[in-house]
Amino acid sequence: MSNKHPQSRRTFLNGALGLGTASFLAGRLSAAPSQIAAARELAFPLVDLHVHLDNSSIQQELPLSRERGVKFGIVEHAGTRENKYPVVLSNDDELRAHIRKLEGKGVYKGVQTEWTDWPQCFSRDVLAQLDYVLTDAMTFPGKDGRRVKLWEADVEDRVDMADRDTFMDRFVDWHVQIISRQPIDILANVSWLPAPLAGDYDQYWTKARIRKVVDAAIKHRVALEISSSFKLPTLRFLRIAKEAGVKFTFGSNGRYPNMGLLEYSIATAKELGLKPANMFTPAPEGQKAVQRRMIDPVTRPAATRPR
Repeated sequence: MSNKHPQSRRTFLNGALGLGTASFLAGRLSAAPSQIAAARELAFPLVDLHVHLDNSSIQQELPLSRERGVKFGIVEHAGTRENKYPVVLSNDDELRAHIRKLEGKGVYKGVQTEWTDWPQCFSRDVLAQLDYVLTDAMTFPGKDGRRVKLWEADVEDRVDMADRDTFMDRFVDWHVQIISRQPIDILANVSWLPAPLAGDYDQYWTKARIRKVVDAAIKHRVALEISSSFKLPTLRFLRIAKEAGVKFTFGSNGRYPNMGLLEYSIATAKELGLKPANMFTPAPEGQKAVQRRMIDPVTRPAATRPR
């Protein structure tokens, strides 16, 4: 058993993106003017639906939205208390408070849900007050069945990766399970791989595996995020998804002051020739995923409630 301390998602992202270095930060901030110029070639407005309030407030972030010409969608982590983040919304009262904080601010209201048990924390009516629900596949069942953050340093001690292709098949099936069984609107951080596999991305993301994820997204009307933080998915993956008719979103996964920086998303959208019809917009009342697909845990028959 490894004695390494697990990383938080925030620590992982800061390390992966180099946010601790002044040179990187200066480069990201100076990118905003060129981003606005590049975005003029797109046929739709810029929206970043993967923005966090970690270490900041909505009042701090709104000026960045205006400066960068990007409308923000603010997400907070949501699910049971077993998920370890600075803030985890775990009941209707906490979700209502999150929604109230964003009302009238000119932003989209969302959550980033965790694991598979989050729907039991909330009623459908309160979730429906959100504009969208976003999640990812980066938390995975470990050898003991418990949730494991795949970016943590001891991941190979806790998840069986000895046979890389067998793990990859399980990981793709995990993507499909999340898409097919959870009432989500957006799958974020799409095609990200844990460190032991990341160097061989094209080897592991075969066309057949891509198609499984894309087909599930089409069937269940789930949009796929083009992530500027991870620069994923690759153009190869995105071309297959576009040809199939997938809807896309842009996401920075930004913590202050790096939200709304969407260089990769813009560049790939231009390369793919994305049009307004290719882009996700929050569904109207009655058509949100939680309204189309969720059985309210309060009203479902007792025999089917989570135990």
